[in-house]
Amino acid sequence: QVQLLESGGGSVPAGGSLRLSCAASGGSFASYSMGWFRQTPGKERDFIAAISWTGTTYYADSVKGRFTTSRDNGKNTVYLQMNSLKPEYTAVYYCAADTYGLGYRIRTDEYNYWGQGTQVTVSS
Repeated sequence: QVQLLESGGGSVPAGGSLRLSCAASGGSFASYSMGWFRQTPGKERDFIAAISWTGTTYYADSVKGRFTTSRDNGKNTVYLQMNSLKPEYTAVYYCAADTYGLGYRIRTDEYNYWGQGTQVTVSS
């Protein structure tokens, strides 16, 4: 059983930065593809970024150039660095793991483990 624990959310003014972390336990993290999604009330969970087990990254157009995802396999942790934040980025942010690890994934149904989410609030 894989467990994912996000941290690093909070409140920041527009233009600020945050770094989210997602620590994994209970499996072979280095072989997983990892992803980040966000969700606002009443809406679907949207893809933000993904990183394959080889380190290949992929981003949604809406965050390209602002967000960067990386991983530290020695710490079983994936990160999401978020810069130049906008109020419309306010959401609950989730990390997810695809334990089959075949490339990066962008759909929610391609991930089989999820964290509990962390709130990010960007004020104008």
